[in-house]
Amino acid sequence: MELRFASRMKDYEEGIFQVLNEKKEELVRQGRTVYNLSVGTPDFQPRQDIMDAVAEAARRPENYKYALRDLPELTEAVIGRYRKRYGVKLEPEEIMSVYGSQEGIAHIGLSLCDKDDIVLVPDPGYPIFAIGPSLAGARLMTYDLTEENHYLPDLEALGELADKAKFMIVSYPMNPICKCAPRSFYEALIPWARKHELLIIHDNAYSDIIYDGRKGISILSVPGAKEVCVEFYSLSKSFNYTGARMGFLTGNKELVQNFKKLRSQIDYGTFLPVQYGAIAALTGPDEPVLEQCEEYRKRRDALCGGFRSIGWNVPDSEGTMFAWAPIPEGFEDDTAFVMELMERTGVLCTPGSSFGKLGKGHVRFALTLPVETITQAVQAVKESGILP
Repeated sequence: MELRFASRMKDYEEGIFQVLNEKKEELVRQGRTVYNLSVGTPDFQPRQDIMDAVAEAARRPENYKYALRDLPELTEAVIGRYRKRYGVKLEPEEIMSVYGSQEGIAHIGLSLCDKDDIVLVPDPGYPIFAIGPSLAGARLMTYDLTEENHYLPDLEALGELADKAKFMIVSYPMNPICKCAPRSFYEALIPWARKHELLIIHDNAYSDIIYDGRKGISILSVPGAKEVCVEFYSLSKSFNYTGARMGFLTGNKELVQNFKKLRSQIDYGTFLPVQYGAIAALTGPDEPVLEQCEEYRKRRDALCGGFRSIGWNVPDSEGTMFAWAPIPEGFEDDTAFVMELMERTGVLCTPGSSFGKLGKGHVRFALTLPVETITQAVQAVKESGILP
């Protein structure tokens, strides 16, 4: 029998990531030192009280039943976090949990799009921004993020396309390009979206990892945002709760309730011990989050500043747990450069072409190793002679 798969599966080949992983494992088998700065999984631990809350809840047999809904205490914790952190007032009907932002972005298009509806996604952009709408049969149209426009979408140029689109995905601080948006951008975006009857989906995964005096905000803090906007908020990076898969969709009540209806057909609610851990995270102190951001800042300085000191122009990341850089002079293909860099130095990063056509000629580093190890990685690059 010949197995026939959905044609969309051709778009989801493992490709370069599988090749990179195989090469990494080969180097490890050879006894080589590998500096894995590719995958964005935090190496910090969750706070002890978060882990204790999960463990305590997991010891209660009643918590192994279907959750079916978010705990009222969890919804209140989100309301409190948004009020304290962003100055945003949320109502319970404007909040729902998702299995992390990745899952939420993957599925929300199913609740919004009919086949061939147009969705605007950034280039470069995190892959799920495009994969999610494509699962719903939407037609993807990219908007360029360029240095000339300060890595912000050119709203004026997008006007005619915006009239035809169902929604637009926006994310700052943004993975992979590590840029932030000023509040003035959001203040222009909201009335522009309202004018064009365009929904905005904002991915707010990194507002707690932001540098040099910048302030991470919620788009919902902008007047009028709830009319046209929803925001995904994640506990993965701020609280190192990645494996627990806990995030939230907040904002426009109709959009939230519509998505909640869809997800009621997919799952039976988030495992209750995970919800209790999320309550502890959201209601706990801010100091550990700020201290962790400072550690990321030190890593950024060690990596970006370290590479600049040996002749590779790696700009300082403005936010996220990543750094984004043009490949060194003398190289034209980012994937070939990544493979040669790994072979000669043991340093593993991600080719920018994995994030869109405008990512070509760039690489992304994850700040997931201690300062001392990053310093060693920089030294390995210096000693390799790979830089001109």
